[in-house]
Amino acid sequence: MDVKVYTVNGAVAGSSSSIPDWLIRKRAAKGKGKRVAKEHVQGAIELIQGFEFPEASNKIKTTKDGHHAIATGTYKPQTRVWDLNDLNLKFERHSDAENVDFIILSDDWTKIMHLQNDRTIELHTQGGFHYRTRIPRFGRSLAYHFPSCTALFSASGNEIYRLNLEQGRFLSPLVLQDDNIQGVNCIDINSAHHLLAFGVDGNGTVEFWDLRSRSSVGVLQVPTNRLLRPTARSTMPGVDDTDAHSIGITALASRSDGLSYAVGTSTGHTLLYDIRSTRPFALKDQGYGLPIRNLTWIEGGRLAGDGMVLSADKKVVKIWDRNSPSTNFVSITPANDLNHIHHVPGSGLFLTANEGIQMGTYYVPALGPAPRWASFLENVTEEMEDSTTRSAYEDFKFVERSELKTLGLDHLIGTPALKPYMHGYFLSLHLYDTARVIANPFAYAEHREKLVKERMEKMAETRIRAKKGTGAGVGGEEVKVNKALAERIEKGLEKERKKEERKKRRGAKGGEDEEAMDVDVDVDAGETEQIPTELEKPTLLNDPRFKDLFLNPEFAVDETTREYALLHPSASDAKQKVRRKTAVEEEEEESERASSARISEDESESEGDDGEEGGDSDDSSDAGELNKFDPRARPGQKNERAHQAYTRTRQRNRQSNANVNFVPLVPHTSTSTNARKAGDKTTTFGQRRNAPARGSSHTTTPHTASKGGKEGAFEMSWVPSSTKDPSRDRGSQKDGKPRKGVELFGAGMERGGGDRTPVLSDSERTGRSQRRKGMRSGSKNVFRQLG
Repeated sequence: MDVKVYTVNGAVAGSSSSIPDWLIRKRAAKGKGKRVAKEHVQGAIELIQGFEFPEASNKIKTTKDGHHAIATGTYKPQTRVWDLNDLNLKFERHSDAENVDFIILSDDWTKIMHLQNDRTIELHTQGGFHYRTRIPRFGRSLAYHFPSCTALFSASGNEIYRLNLEQGRFLSPLVLQDDNIQGVNCIDINSAHHLLAFGVDGNGTVEFWDLRSRSSVGVLQVPTNRLLRPTARSTMPGVDDTDAHSIGITALASRSDGLSYAVGTSTGHTLLYDIRSTRPFALKDQGYGLPIRNLTWIEGGRLAGDGMVLSADKKVVKIWDRNSPSTNFVSITPANDLNHIHHVPGSGLFLTANEGIQMGTYYVPALGPAPRWASFLENVTEEMEDSTTRSAYEDFKFVERSELKTLGLDHLIGTPALKPYMHGYFLSLHLYDTARVIANPFAYAEHREKLVKERMEKMAETRIRAKKGTGAGVGGEEVKVNKALAERIEKGLEKERKKEERKKRRGAKGGEDEEAMDVDVDVDAGETEQIPTELEKPTLLNDPRFKDLFLNPEFAVDETTREYALLHPSASDAKQKVRRKTAVEEEEEESERASSARISEDESESEGDDGEEGGDSDDSSDAGELNKFDPRARPGQKNERAHQAYTRTRQRNRQSNANVNFVPLVPHTSTSTNARKAGDKTTTFGQRRNAPARGSSHTTTPHTASKGGKEGAFEMSWVPSSTKDPSRDRGSQKDGKPRKGVELFGAGMERGGGDRTPVLSDSERTGRSQRRKGMRSGSKNVFRQLG
């Protein structure tokens, strides 16, 4: 989930967008006769005016009525109070020692108790400092038990000191069970049943006490083995590192239901417990291995669900759901080390005290609305996005140490001119350009060449480029896989587009002929305007969800699988190299093979006569491929290897035919041949020509004229006669006698002759009723199988 975090005070949240303090803070001198220093943070939006301390801040809290915010900080040690209704500083008070922790005793800011780092306890009222006392050991935290009006102080050691504010005296301390503990880091008082919880440092336990009986009611032991990380010192043989085997409880927070507790450890882990069980039901690791400083239960937000948990160390603040601790709802990385964070109840606003001058304020709309005193944040959150990261570095140049030495500026290391950052330095852009020109006099020529190149590239982008690939494109990219599918989709879209154009023209021209409309569309198909992209129907090509179908090789369709053949039987059959043929095709193929065999025999004989190499000169593999491949019979088949073999064979045949010397056809003039009759059907045309016609060797019919030539060539002319030669009419006479009343035509046809009706058999009159004998049955043909 993309949760937005808005920074409304202090540096921008997030390590990737935070800006160094020296870069965003500038001083401007103003005034007449006096030098007035004023700090200004570039691009910052200050929700609360003057929300800062001179050096650092320690703790921050808001009053119960929600009108004031109180924070402690240094240097000098002081306490500041801000009026949230006016969004500015109300007052500040200084103290003698730095503050460790404080609590607000009243609903407003008028009564405050401070725990100082010099073992003193100070009470402040509306008028200022009221009373001071001391405790025997250095304190670590304090809490206030409202029903008994008792303040509890934890310190180093195993004692919890009690101060009754109603009686004005110390009560007997609460002594924990273990005498060897290093101290008590934190105290928590449950608001439901007022059970006291003490986070012990050193043994990783949480002790629960009932103040009514002033005795311990239970001890919770955290799983130390799961939380400790072995160090290099602890793994060395013979070394007993006690610190590596100890763990401390640094933060505690109880939920308002009275059953759930959040426990933070010194190893950077957060454990969620049900008070009725000793095993945690959730475990969260901050990732840095730093002690947990704050734990807070966030209830009733917009997306808080069943309860969110805030856990923070000095580096990062993480908010996560208690039912899924492995994922973060939101993560905030302050620009400076975090000391304390406070959640404004019932809202999505967080106030932080950190090691920088500016205190942080972050607004997360997903966790709740803005508080009443900052209700305008609901309308201006989009405008509060800090954009200083894009423009803050415009006047600076980041250089490494090696480049700094090349420019001759390494002597500036340690001076304010260079700002150290990561593995290099930030340098003023003006100083960098000057140093580069001095170090490289040809820098201007290089810069000019770079500008010319950029301008040429910009001009090249405006040129018209030919469309690459198959014509199909996905989001402006060329189709890489499944090109056949893309072509089919484009063809379907083109048909739909033409259909729409026909409808438009039909509606525009009214009653014109539909065929004429179709012709117009086909002719002007390339000139019609394309449908705008935003009006196109969603298809596989323009839908970004199916982009990988045409670009990612993992989505390529394997057309050789059986599943593809079952889904596309016709396409699969067209791509088969050898298919089963019907009986008719087999017979035709056999006849073609026989004729080709005779032709090959004749060619081999002619080659043998010419003295050339006889036999089969073709490659056996090529011949086998040619039997399977016929581009004229199956134009859809594509077999590159067979096509190449077919082409080589045709070229070889052309070359062989070009080298063959054909023998001219000379008619035989033997005596036996000439003795044959001219009307003999077995004689050839040349024999009939050379044979004498009825006793005359060179006579011709009166209507024909022939002229012999060299090597059997001849010319022949025929002049039709106006008289009819009855001898040339076939069937005009039977047994040498013409039939009376019968007129004959060519090709055996006749007309007249009476009522002579030919006698037909039963099969000829009614058709065949039985199968032919000795013939192949049509039912035995082998049909090709689909799939």
